[in-house]
Amino acid sequence: MKNKIYLSIIVLLIPLAIISFNKEKKSAENTTNLQDKNTIIVLKNNNEITNIPLEEYVIGVVGAEVPALFLEETLKAQAIASRTFALYQQNHVGYLTLSDQAYNSKAELKAKWQDNYDKYYSKISKAVLDTKDLVLTYNNELIKSYYYSMSNGYTESSLTVFNEDLPYLEIIPSIYDNETLNNFSTTITLTKEEFCSKLSISCPNITISNIQKDKSNRIESLIINNQKFLGTTIRTLLNLKSTDFTINLQNNEVTITTKGYGHGVGMSQYGANGMAAAGKNYTEILNYYYKNIKIQKYIAVSYTHLTLPRIMLV
Repeated sequence: MKNKIYLSIIVLLIPLAIISFNKEKKSAENTTNLQDKNTIIVLKNNNEITNIPLEEYVIGVVGAEVPALFLEETLKAQAIASRTFALYQQNHVGYLTLSDQAYNSKAELKAKWQDNYDKYYSKISKAVLDTKDLVLTYNNELIKSYYYSMSNGYTESSLTVFNEDLPYLEIIPSIYDNETLNNFSTTITLTKEEFCSKLSISCPNITISNIQKDKSNRIESLIINNQKFLGTTIRTLLNLKSTDFTINLQNNEVTITTKGYGHGVGMSQYGANGMAAAGKNYTEILNYYYKNIKIQKYIAVSYTHLTLPRIMLV
């Protein structure tokens, strides 16, 4: 009798187990599709979510981030850095925004390049597809592959800018970023009233003291009218191109001159193009700006609702 009861219970439970398993499987499949290894999730400025095929996304980032006239090895280096940053953000945050990396759709690229669209799109597509699935890793983990337009002659510490001590991002010379480049040095002029208003300090008297610089010659901090400011704060408040700046006071004007363009952490895009012009390939460029990293091919493996990267050596 007991055996019959047990058998009846087992028979009743099997369909329930199958139903439960199928529900879990279906749920996992639905969620996994949102984070397919070949798809990047982009949250646009209007909070619209768009799924973009990974390599198409990388083409749009490279097209938005660097001039199409850049050399092929530079474009390859940018493609790998952009792909790595995208996958890192998606794996840690779940999506990217347009402020994480610039991105242009095909329509936007066509409007920008016009008659050169076919030529430029083909050139950038080749660089992206030639480096398909290649990413940057440190200790077998995806890195935060920061990059920017142009340094002041040195890269910057990630600790100073992002408060993250990342061992592969060191202060190093970037010798191809120099006065020979257009817009390497820029100057803006403000009235004293404008300057004080932007910094929320009292006017008309302005005193500047205790200027502290780091090894990259960028300003870490300074005191203006007895108030301490970080260099990064001044850059944000005054919309400066970099934290390598000088401030000159004359009569009712404040003149500010900057060198370089961007936060300075990681790869300089113009510096990379200078290296390419000097005969360096993309692996040499990337290994110069990101220390002790590896260039590897990734394979994404789905686990329930997540897509996690499994890294394989090339």
